[in-house]
Amino acid sequence: MKFSKTTSFMLTLAVFITLNLNAQSIEGTRQGLKFATQNMDIQIEFYSNNIVRVFKIPQGVPYNKKSLSVVKSPETISIKTTQKGNKTLLESSSIQVEVNPETGGISFYDSNGKLLLKDKDFGTQFSATDDAGTPSYTVREGFLLDSDEAIYGVGQIMDNKFSRRNSSHHMQNENMSTYSPYFMSVKGYAVFWDNYSISKFNDNAQELSFEGLGHCADYYFMYGKNADGVVAQVRDLTGKAPMLPLWAYGFFQSKERYHTEDESLDVLKKYRNLKIPIDVVIQDWRYWPEFNKSDSLWNSQSFDRQRFPNPKKWADEIHKLNAKLLIVTWPGFGPKTEQRKEFDSKKMIINFDTWPPNSGARPYDVYNPEALDIYWRYLNKGIFSYIGNDGWWLDSTEPDHINRKDSDYDLPTHLGSYRSVKNAYSLMHNKGIAVNQRKANDNKRAVILTRSGFIGQQLYGSNTWSGDVVSSWEMLEKQIPAALNYTLMGIPNWNSDIGGFFADRWKKDGGNKNPEFQELYVRWMQFGAFCPMMRSHGTDLPREIWNFGERGTWCFDAQEKSIKLRYSLLPYIYSTSWDVSNNNGTFMRPLIMDFVSDKNTHNIGSEYLFGRSILVAPVTKYKSKEWSVYLPNGIDWYNFWTNAYIKGGQTIVSESAVDQIPLYIKAGSILPFGPKVQYATEKKWDQLEIRIYPGADGEFVLYEDENDNYNYEKKMYSIIKFKWEDKTRMLTIEDREGTFPGMLKSRIFKIIVAGPDTAVGDSPGEASKNISYNGKKTVLKL
Repeated sequence: MKFSKTTSFMLTLAVFITLNLNAQSIEGTRQGLKFATQNMDIQIEFYSNNIVRVFKIPQGVPYNKKSLSVVKSPETISIKTTQKGNKTLLESSSIQVEVNPETGGISFYDSNGKLLLKDKDFGTQFSATDDAGTPSYTVREGFLLDSDEAIYGVGQIMDNKFSRRNSSHHMQNENMSTYSPYFMSVKGYAVFWDNYSISKFNDNAQELSFEGLGHCADYYFMYGKNADGVVAQVRDLTGKAPMLPLWAYGFFQSKERYHTEDESLDVLKKYRNLKIPIDVVIQDWRYWPEFNKSDSLWNSQSFDRQRFPNPKKWADEIHKLNAKLLIVTWPGFGPKTEQRKEFDSKKMIINFDTWPPNSGARPYDVYNPEALDIYWRYLNKGIFSYIGNDGWWLDSTEPDHINRKDSDYDLPTHLGSYRSVKNAYSLMHNKGIAVNQRKANDNKRAVILTRSGFIGQQLYGSNTWSGDVVSSWEMLEKQIPAALNYTLMGIPNWNSDIGGFFADRWKKDGGNKNPEFQELYVRWMQFGAFCPMMRSHGTDLPREIWNFGERGTWCFDAQEKSIKLRYSLLPYIYSTSWDVSNNNGTFMRPLIMDFVSDKNTHNIGSEYLFGRSILVAPVTKYKSKEWSVYLPNGIDWYNFWTNAYIKGGQTIVSESAVDQIPLYIKAGSILPFGPKVQYATEKKWDQLEIRIYPGADGEFVLYEDENDNYNYEKKMYSIIKFKWEDKTRMLTIEDREGTFPGMLKSRIFKIIVAGPDTAVGDSPGEASKNISYNGKKTVLKL
């Protein structure tokens, strides 16, 4: 997709009606209205039939807001305006907005008049404050929710809770804490408070509120009827998620750190010799020169000549081994780097200490568009155009802040004090890399691994990881609801360090051979196999598979099983990626996305659907041979490992052998399984196994393209729709739609109808049928 330019807010000049009610003047605008009350100027504007912007400023203090997240311009739609007593009602085809001009209260309803949310009467406050010498305000916005209304979002929060009701959070993006001022309701709406300052979220019995620094109260109400609809509205407002290349869904290996070219190459070669699938190796920090054994050249975006004497050849060798290379780059620069000298000369440094300690490193000003281009110029020359790496690890995108002083937050940036824009740092840094890479090479999709995020970052294909988490069972458990709340903000790509980053506690009693650490690592890897990115990383103990034992030992074999399962599911995962990009889908789907009518799901953050068919219940306790799993009501389920058929609407006890994560498949699902491969693109999908899980009607869309580049935006892809009619047991494979260079003209589908005699790994026997498919509609009775 082409990256849209952020649009400025402009008051519409066209005036259609003027009403005088109780001395409150309401002025109609092209797609809304504006009025003054409670010493505020308020404007309500429909951006679409489903999205309403509410913009408030202190009366007589105009402010031209330029959003960093919103890329949508208001659509031209039909708005009906009527009076209800002393109130004004605005109606689109999807929502109604009722305005009280005396109190400033705003109520949102669906098209049938069902109340969704109230912006409180007298609920907005502007308190004058000094922002580093600039007059500003502490802005507070309060809402009223139903007492039993579950809400989600707010960010990636490591408190092991799913619903965000009755919680309070200091929203400041740091390592392991990633916030956006946003919440989603089970009632099918969401609110994005468009503010980037260090801020507060609070929900209690009296109200839900946001509070932060700024010159306006600016929020967007989005109605989608359900969670999928809300995510679609978020992406409509702040940007759709682009496709990532197929290889980005393979297995990633890294550590802190590979010291030389040969070290990472040897790791890759060993995976290949062991025939363990892998697609990516990542180069962590200090591949650059270390001046006089110091970090004064930190992040010079160049290579140390002793340890990386021929980086172009190194990257070429990785590519010859059919793998990809991600390179780390940081937002901070040591004082002896050329980048730092230029940024200093142009006043584009935010002058506080960032990582590493005692280095003199400082972060650059990502809020300055020129600074983003300068950053890319060095990165492109020193790395991207030089060695042809395949993606980026953008570490410390909060950024790290050490030797912290409160006055640091008063430091100037291009857009105001650091305090007022801090939480958008990652958004802007990721934007600079993604947009500029596409300008430099339109044939390579941007792949970015990043440690922080903000709403809108999905537009740049970024995959946020959960930060430098500790290696513990408790932390593994916390990853799941944190990930689910993060993805409900419309940002689909998330992952974690498999095994946890800090593993020093496990050095005793054998380190990698410690039985509890081995089991923790295996369970985390099983979870990682059902995340948008599957990536092994950490410090203190090495994470490559052979460090845990040899093939034939349980820990090695369990890891290999998870990795190979991931690769067998690549056709399903890549098709899900298309669903995410084209249909605003979600990889990690909390149960409330598909089963909101089952109230038992409203507080379950320990399991989820991966794509639209596979229920995943990660095991997060040591020595667990059994695991409780809730199977939502409204559909029946299959045990993935045994194909046992189970009624929904109940909690079951699932066997959880150490090499098996509990997985359940929705009745009516159609799952494609790919060939055995050593890397994602090794073999064409000319022979796919198609598993059908009876019990309900179902469909699946198999997506294929050139596996990289942006030609899919030009309709250069194909889709094949599979439809299962349960009553007649008829499978219809529709005519193939679309075409692209290198597309298969014909193929073999092995069709398997799931049942107890077709458990995974068993001979499918009589339930199997091979068919030839040449792109023409095929109907089978099974």
